[in-house]
Amino acid sequence: MTLSNPLPDRPRIAFLITNSETGGAQTHVADLLRAVRGQADVVLLAGGNGPLFDQAAELVIPTIRLATMDNALSAFKAFAALRELISALRQAAPDVIHTHSAKASALGRVAGRLLGIPVVYTVHGFAFKSAAPWKQRTVARLTEWLLAPLTNQFICVADAERQLARRLPIARHRIHVIPNGIQDVPGRAEPSAPLRRVVTVMRLAAPKRPDLLIRAFAAAQLADCELVIAGDGPQRMALEQLASQLAPGRIRFAGNVGNVAAILANAQAFLLASDHEGSPISVLEAMRAGLPVVASDLPGIRQQLDDGRCGVLVDSNSIESFKKALRNLGHDAAERAALGKAARARWEEQFGLDPMVRATWAVYQQALPAIRQFATRVSAS
Repeated sequence: MTLSNPLPDRPRIAFLITNSETGGAQTHVADLLRAVRGQADVVLLAGGNGPLFDQAAELVIPTIRLATMDNALSAFKAFAALRELISALRQAAPDVIHTHSAKASALGRVAGRLLGIPVVYTVHGFAFKSAAPWKQRTVARLTEWLLAPLTNQFICVADAERQLARRLPIARHRIHVIPNGIQDVPGRAEPSAPLRRVVTVMRLAAPKRPDLLIRAFAAAQLADCELVIAGDGPQRMALEQLASQLAPGRIRFAGNVGNVAAILANAQAFLLASDHEGSPISVLEAMRAGLPVVASDLPGIRQQLDDGRCGVLVDSNSIESFKKALRNLGHDAAERAALGKAARARWEEQFGLDPMVRATWAVYQQALPAIRQFATRVSAS
């Protein structure tokens, strides 16, 4: 893809994320790395030792593993991670830092200010939503309030996130909405086929609610149908025990899956339950496959599914609500086919990769004047 209005002097962009594990934000970063490497020099900085590093290596993109970067809520660990990050950024010497995920974005903005590098922050989902636990909500809101002035440009993945961003001390013209987008793949589902498999893709940790889906699936009692849970996380062992108690032999834990599209292409429906979300990549992957989606009625998902015109929005995160939605869809092949077709059309119209990349590139253009302003101040001092 050729990006219009090229930035001056081929910029160097550092992509920073807390963890290199499998997840929606990591998929988003991998897509951006792949898309912009032809027009910019890019480098990946991340914690952990996950598959995002392997994807960057396949693209011949340099990486820096941050040994102290993790999700731990420890001031001592955060200070150590900040010191390591500053050193890594000096080594990488980027013109722009593009941050993803909460901790990396917090430390990245502090490091960016100390080093005089503008920061573009993609908010995949603010943690101070009303549905979040009060302690997490309070800490997240205070953190975002304090760091907003250090943010050169905000990217929100949904309109609901922009409304939250507008409560922070940052000028409105620095806040952008760029919906997530993903590349097309060949595989297509056949939702009108007999219901044999429903799939969910998620990290097995809050705010996702795999426990709710397990209970609802067991209660729906869909004959000859299995639930496939793709993803991993700290709740896996407890969830496996729950599944064996409620629906023995009917729920399969696939772990982290390299080819999510293949699993979706062999399903007849997709499920997602969550307490709060931004704009989940997994829903877009299901829409791309032409699957009917049954998901929690949250603002970002509501926008993806066009207010329920191409999916089933479950208005309360209860076992009964998901059971009813799943049972109704399971017994109606024509409805599954209609929703799957509408979901695919909606994805083609709104959530392809190219529009997202072009809009992000335009934000980089707006961030770069900060470099020139900083250089002018330094040369004048």
